[in-house]
Amino acid sequence: TTNQTFCVAKSSADSKMIQAALDWACGPGKVDCSPLLHGQPCSEPDNVVAHATYAFNAYYQKMDKSPGSCDFKGVASVTTTNPSKKCLHMR
Repeated sequence: TTNQTFCVAKSSADSKMIQAALDWACGPGKVDCSPLLHGQPCSEPDNVVAHATYAFNAYYQKMDKSPGSCDFKGVASVTTTNPSKKCLHMR
């Protein structure tokens, strides 16, 4: 399909689970999370869902949108709706 897909954090998920998945994405997942640091272009909005969406989507795009690369133990989901954050990685 030509539909763009994105990986976003589920705002309904437990924030501790989202944070753990974010830590994984920025560590073993090898996502460059430096743009999320305070004062960097992607630090706002400064909340775990926004930051996790950035990291999850970056990982998902890096993995060529492969099945299972947007789950993060159930705290993320694939959407065709562009989260329209200027900071999301696109391919």
